[in-house]
Amino acid sequence: MNEYVLRTNNLSKKYKNQFALNKINLSIKKGSIYGIIGQNGAGKSTLIKISTGLAFPTKGTVELFGESNKFELIQARKRIGTIIESPALFPHMTAAENLEAHRLLKGIPGKECIKKTLSLVGLQDTGKKKAKNFSLGMKQRLGLAIALLGDPEFLILDEPINGLDPMGVVEIRELLKRLNRENGMTILISSHILSELHLLATHYGIIHEGELLEQLTVKELNERCQHFLHIKVDNPYKAATVIENELETTDFEVMPDGSIKLFKYLDAPGKVSTTLSTNGLVIEQFMPKGENLESYFTNRIGGVKHG
Repeated sequence: MNEYVLRTNNLSKKYKNQFALNKINLSIKKGSIYGIIGQNGAGKSTLIKISTGLAFPTKGTVELFGESNKFELIQARKRIGTIIESPALFPHMTAAENLEAHRLLKGIPGKECIKKTLSLVGLQDTGKKKAKNFSLGMKQRLGLAIALLGDPEFLILDEPINGLDPMGVVEIRELLKRLNRENGMTILISSHILSELHLLATHYGIIHEGELLEQLTVKELNERCQHFLHIKVDNPYKAATVIENELETTDFEVMPDGSIKLFKYLDAPGKVSTTLSTNGLVIEQFMPKGENLESYFTNRIGGVKHG
């Protein structure tokens, strides 16, 4: 069995003289939840459209479920469910009628999946209400239901939580986690709500100006975003001795500028400041620090030249 659901090799897409994607080498492992991070115009939607066959690359290749041949890709894409931009809904149909129309378009046998899928996304009680009268959040849920018809192995979602209220966001997050955990569904998700991605994704890819800057796991991200107490005192070397002997920890770093990163005692900062003070140290700076996904992303693209 192939380890990767999606891989790209030097994938490029050029519009006139502008590269929307430039030599993208991306790998999504089976069973992962992969979050694509990037600003508007970074190339996220172009990557998704090429992966699903809605656009064609200028150069490079796409491999799905280990298949890269043109005709094999067509078959492989039948194993994918997608929401790209706005969900494709029939506005004068009910939720159930929308699912029935898409079931027939996809050639999925049996109507049993309709009730089950509506219940899965919380639309089982919409009755005869037409999709045109749905809220934006309800339309997003219906789009997700359409994507889930036929139990796809790979779910590709472009901004799936747009318009959802906070409770709806939590429900969709838990649904996606459950689909991943219980059904083994691989999920590729693009979202501007980075705090939500941080609660959901197991892997990340950062795209900036058409280039893939970095791929990392949630473990690697958490290590780089590790929280700590930032301490600056008049004598950092004495402080290091005090921390090691009095607080009985070596889980700290003395930085080149003399500041100290203390990774322990985040829940007891008062004990740290009291211990340093009673040992005759003058505290100049003392505060908790650390990055989340949003600040990590901002700092990461901040190092890229704009030109």
